Amino acid sequence: MSEPLFRGVLPALVTPFRNGAVDEDAFVALVERQIAGGVHGLVPVGTTGETATLSHEEHRRVVELCVATAKGRVPVIAGAGSNSTAEAIELVQHAKAVGADAALVVTPYYNRPSQEGLYAHYAAINAAVQLPVLVYNVPARTSVDISNATLARLSKLPNIVGIKDATGDLPRASLQRLECGEDWVMLSGNDDGGLGYMAHGGHGCISVTCNVAPELVSQFYNDAMAGRYQDALYGQDRLIRLHKALFADASPAPTKFALAQLGLCTDECRLPITPCSEAAREEVLVGMREAGLV
Repeated sequence: MSEPLFRGVLPALVTPFRNGAVDEDAFVALVERQIAGGVHGLVPVGTTGETATLSHEEHRRVVELCVATAKGRVPVIAGAGSNSTAEAIELVQHAKAVGADAALVVTPYYNRPSQEGLYAHYAAINAAVQLPVLVYNVPARTSVDISNATLARLSKLPNIVGIKDATGDLPRASLQRLECGEDWVMLSGNDDGGLGYMAHGGHGCISVTCNVAPELVSQFYNDAMAGRYQDALYGQDRLIRLHKALFADASPAPTKFALAQLGLCTDECRLPITPCSEAAREEVLVGMREAGLV
């Protein structure tokens, strides 16, 4: 069996702000910290990167900055989704032009296309840009769920290479692996289900928690990939409360609060995301203490 194109843990990077603007110095420092922590790749301008409230210029700048900082040390999978197929193509073209290794393209949100519409969306991207694309399936945010049958069709296209699966449906992962073939890249989008996803044949995770604890999350995935499941279980237990706490309020507010506690950036988010509640802050601090971070 060949090695998957992407594997291990890839942080869904936050976009730090200061006084309303992207804090580029803090972003570069966060990327360097992730690489030093042993991550297997980087994912800028996804949901956790608050891409919904970045301007197009800011979106493109963050991708460029991530690629320039990584310098090829780890792959960069750039967020490039839109509910407009033409706009998604433009973002994927930009990712390719600036040297990203792949694009992460969320299923079109709000307009709720049919399965045929979903297939046509990704097929159009596949035809327009020669860059590996991962489908991002997150029905809780998009109100549309791409089926395994549609993914199996897409897996036959040369540039549609895998998925970020944020459904939390573990049996679906096993069925998808069988339907899409051994070259299909399977990355979880749920930190708290990472252990189960790996046991179902997944290759890794696009992780929120990794922003806060890159060494611990990287070690967890190294253990899982090597089949050291007792060690991975220990890592899961150490991180589980932090995994949960980072979604105790609207993401990425709890993650930015945790990073602010570590002195890495401000906790500033963009409306409609507000700083996390006092109760959520307490949960985050408990999770950080259990993980040995504070």
